[in-house]
Amino acid sequence: MPSFGDIVQKALYLGVGLASYATEKAGSKLAELRSQAQKIADEMVDRGEMTTDEARKVVEEIMKKAQQQQVEQTNIEKNSPEDKKREPRLIEIVTEDEDSTAANSETSDNNNPDNIDSLREQVQSLQEELRRLKKD
Repeated sequence: MPSFGDIVQKALYLGVGLASYATEKAGSKLAELRSQAQKIADEMVDRGEMTTDEARKVVEEIMKKAQQQQVEQTNIEKNSPEDKKREPRLIEIVTEDEDSTAANSETSDNNNPDNIDSLREQVQSLQEELRRLKKD
């Protein structure tokens, strides 16, 4: 009958093995993506649709986005709603003087018509960027 230490050791090896396999799999997918992107870029260079430098930049951009998405996906999986509930809540301590000063500056800024238009433009640009990112 295996001892408790043997079971723990086997569980540890299994965990390390699974992590290694997942890393290997992700690396092979990224390598495959790089290969395909490079083929397409080379074809476009051959047809004269882009320069070699542009092709290199496009491939690097594709790889950077793929790696970033992989990191974001990992972070999403790690940061489940249960984990967020456990995070400490930030508390800001404001004295009465700071509070009244902040309220006065917010009121005066919000009454400025130029500022309102500027804020609307910023919101529109952020909404457009969000739609673009959702499509990607």
